[in-house]
Amino acid sequence: MEEKTAEKETEEKTTEKEKILISHAPHIWQGTSTGRIMYIVVTALLFPTGAAIYYFGYYAIYLILVSTITAVLTEFVIKKLRKKRFIMDGSAVITGLLLALTLPPRFPLWMAAIGSFFAIAVVKEAFGGLGYNIFNPALAGRAFLSVCFPAEMTSWVLPPHFNYDAITGATPLSENFIYQSDKIALYKDLFFGNRGGSLGETSVLLILVGALILILFRIIDWRIPVIYIATVALGSFIVGKDVLYQIMAGGLMLGAFFMATDYVTSPVTKNGRIIFGLGLGILTVLMRNFSNMPEGVCFSILIMNAFTPLIDRYVKVKPFGFVRKKKNV
Repeated sequence: MEEKTAEKETEEKTTEKEKILISHAPHIWQGTSTGRIMYIVVTALLFPTGAAIYYFGYYAIYLILVSTITAVLTEFVIKKLRKKRFIMDGSAVITGLLLALTLPPRFPLWMAAIGSFFAIAVVKEAFGGLGYNIFNPALAGRAFLSVCFPAEMTSWVLPPHFNYDAITGATPLSENFIYQSDKIALYKDLFFGNRGGSLGETSVLLILVGALILILFRIIDWRIPVIYIATVALGSFIVGKDVLYQIMAGGLMLGAFFMATDYVTSPVTKNGRIIFGLGLGILTVLMRNFSNMPEGVCFSILIMNAFTPLIDRYVKVKPFGFVRKKKNV
């Protein structure tokens, strides 16, 4: 009896090994989980987050916490309502944190909570959750807040460290921005972050530090941000704008490295990402110079998100081993 039982167990184990698992792509795992990727991104975001707290004070912490906690709680509740398993993979944390970093430094907390709820419940979960959303949730949440609360979304404050005698106007891209000191001092303030703007967009230096982490860990592809920034630089030069100023002012750097590179809403092929970056740059230059929007980064990324499925459809990778059939002469 014991021998038969042992034989049966051996047979079951053999059968288990011979089973074929069929699933959707991706089929190759490189040892990096979704959770690990997300938390590396969170770590990279801590650098511009630190700049936000340093320049704009403790209220920045409250704004970040409210936005992030609301995002996580919303995802938890929606998953329960959809009878899906809630996994703390860090994606909701990134959405809430990124949304907070795109908001004005004194934005009302309850409004931030509404934007965070919209980003998760409508933009992410309504489409099926992580991997199915069409638009970048954080930027879609910001666009929603811009429509609902336009006055609050354009109410800026200057850092307490700023030389108020040298400037009128809060943000560098606004029409009434006048910097009365020399250009070197202006570039310095833009690079280090001592200027008005959204919480996380001011310090180019710390954004680049975070971006370097993402590139070194191969979390993002350099093509989208580099092509995006280069296109904005070229377009700004063509229309007669200060190239360095256009690159460092506004949310271009934060958007290029942390939002345009979102896995779900950006193309999967290398050539597709180049097209995506070119489209982002052209739209940003057009919006900044020929529309009533002084910024343009948010809506440029959202518009190109809508084109991502089309780009993926027509820009395809050549299958491994594919040989084009020769035509008979």
